[in-house]
Amino acid sequence: MKPESKLWLKVKKHTPNITWTRVESWASLGFPDLVGYTAKTGFFTVELKVSKRNKITFSPHQIGFHITHPTNTFILIGTHEPSAPILYEGSAIKELAACGLELAACRLPLGAWSDLEENLLLAACRL
Repeated sequence: MKPESKLWLKVKKHTPNITWTRVESWASLGFPDLVGYTAKTGFFTVELKVSKRNKITFSPHQIGFHITHPTNTFILIGTHEPSAPILYEGSAIKELAACGLELAACRLPLGAWSDLEENLLLAACRL
């Protein structure tokens, strides 16, 4: 199983109150991996990435999507460590592509997997 597929299974497990649609889209390059929905928050997207090192690689289409759609978009980065993933707002994609995981200033608070759902919803409602 691919690392991003494993990350998807963890996201699904730890966010039971979010209705998810996983998007495997070759027709719309750059569209994020997940579309989430809740009645209170509405729709939002999440790009999944897994990194063994500091560098995060995005396609030009992914960067373009997040620049064009700067609100209610997120990037969730899993590492190969058992710790919680790292959550960023999609609007930080250019900085994230340039700085990698050293971009601590733009991280959304996420201390444990159990924080993921709450922080996604709070961030989406805030925007």
